[in-house]
Amino acid sequence: QVQLVESGGGLVQPGGSLNISCAASGSILSINGMGWFRQPPGKERELVAVITSGGSTNYADSVKGRFTISRDNAKNTVYLQMNSLKPEDTAVYYCHADGSYYSGIFGYTGASWGQGTQVTVSA
Repeated sequence: QVQLVESGGGLVQPGGSLNISCAASGSILSINGMGWFRQPPGKERELVAVITSGGSTNYADSVKGRFTISRDNAKNTVYLQMNSLKPEDTAVYYCHADGSYYSGIFGYTGASWGQGTQVTVSA
């Protein structure tokens, strides 16, 4: 069993900044990619940013230059620093991780999602 717990969401004014984090815990052998997705009200879930265990990153065009993803492999934690926030960044932000886990003597690979954290950008 692997759990992803997000924290740091909230209400921020346009132009402001917010940092959200996600910690993975449980029966983890290794975590490969970690990332953030978001689901704006009434819309589909979309990719925000991803980062590999080696530190390579990829961002959605809409957040390039404003958001920075980083991770602490020792803590199995991924961060998303969000600057110059806009009202259209309002969404539930979900953490995602894929990796190798174990259950008893068995190992398996899989992907996990966090429960989501609300980010609201409004004056």
